[in-house]
Amino acid sequence: MESQVRGGTRWKRFAVVMVPSVAATACIGVALAQGALAASFSVSGQSFKVTADQLVGHGFEQYGALDNGYTLSGDQTTHPVAVSAFNSAEITNMCQSVVTPNIPVLGSVSLVLKAGANKPVEASQLYIDVDDLSADATFNNIDIGVAAKDAGKGPGMKGGKEQANPFGFAQQADSATLTGVKQTAWATTAGTFKLSGLHMSVQAGTHECY
Repeated sequence: MESQVRGGTRWKRFAVVMVPSVAATACIGVALAQGALAASFSVSGQSFKVTADQLVGHGFEQYGALDNGYTLSGDQTTHPVAVSAFNSAEITNMCQSVVTPNIPVLGSVSLVLKAGANKPVEASQLYIDVDDLSADATFNNIDIGVAAKDAGKGPGMKGGKEQANPFGFAQQADSATLTGVKQTAWATTAGTFKLSGLHMSVQAGTHECY
């Protein structure tokens, strides 16, 4: 009887974690007021992995921040991140994965989303809260070491429930091209996010983009 109670609790946690992530990443072409989404949520207890053949961003800026959120057990925590912001971006052959552990019988369950294989994913007012990134990068007209509040080439600081020093270090560029992208992130926020050729799968086991 006790194991059934624990199992039920875990399935509820699985639903709470997985369903919002599907809704957030599959909001194709839905326009959101700038900053509205950022102000409304704390990050979940799961980071997610993203790969892309190429990301071409226009109006780029990046600054450090702390994302407020939770662990999977519900404790409050914070995550140090680098916020990469773009006025607009095109992403080729994007893959996003998140793994929920400790599901009864199944063990781990993976949500994998793929899009942009034939036509790039398009995003506007894009913010990505990253804690690990590898890529080959080219920046045009880059400024390194500007105050975060004065980085005017991109969409501005995100605000909401992040903690960021407006007088802290930032960098900006007219554009940025990243190839061979592999990153781990805690949140993605966009004004519009159009996923061409979207395919989403949920399956038992650990199936990550990298």
